[in-house]
Amino acid sequence: MNRFNILIVGVGGQGTLLASVLLGNLALSEGYDVKLSEVHGMAQRGGSVVTHVKISEEGVSSPLIEEGDADVIIAFEELEAYRWLPYLKKDGAMYVNTQQILPMPVILGQAEYPEGIQKVLADKAGMVKAFDALKIAEGCGSVKAVNVVLLGAASKDLPFSETAWLKVIEENVKPKFIELNKKAFTLGRNA
Repeated sequence: MNRFNILIVGVGGQGTLLASVLLGNLALSEGYDVKLSEVHGMAQRGGSVVTHVKISEEGVSSPLIEEGDADVIIAFEELEAYRWLPYLKKDGAMYVNTQQILPMPVILGQAEYPEGIQKVLADKAGMVKAFDALKIAEGCGSVKAVNVVLLGAASKDLPFSETAWLKVIEENVKPKFIELNKKAFTLGRNA
C-alpha cells in the first residue's frame, strides 16, 4: 500500500469519530503517515458526520479526500452511503450498514427517503457489502458497536492484521467495552 483514502460516514451518535480514531491509530502504529479530518453537520441532532482518513507510506499533504478519490467508504447508514458515493473511486469498495435513519425533512414530511439506494450503490461501486450491522451490534450487547462491526467488515480490504486491529481496540476503547468491541470486530470481519 502506497496510499489509501477512506471515508467514514454516518449520522451523529453512531461512532464515526471513534472508528476514525481506531483506524488512524492503527495506521500510525504500523508506521504510516495519517491525516484525519472530521466534518460534523448538526451531528448532535442526527445530522451527517464524515471523517476523511488518509494513510500513506510517503506522507500525506492534505487531509481532505476529493470526489472520486476514496478507495473505501464505510457507511453507518444507507442514505449516507448514497450521499457520499461521488467520492468513491470507480473501482472502490463500500461497506454499508443497511439501517435507515430518517433525516429531519423526511420526518417532517418535506421529503421522501430515496428508494433503490442499494441498486444505485451496486451499479456505481466496484464492490458493495451491505448488511445489517445494527443486528450484529445488538447481538454483541450494544447498538453503539455498529462502528466496530463495520470496521471489522472493511478490515479485510485494509493492510493490517487482525491481531493489530484487536490490539488497537484494546488500547483505545474504555476497559469495560473492550470485549464487546473485540467481539463486534470479529463478527463484522466474518460477516
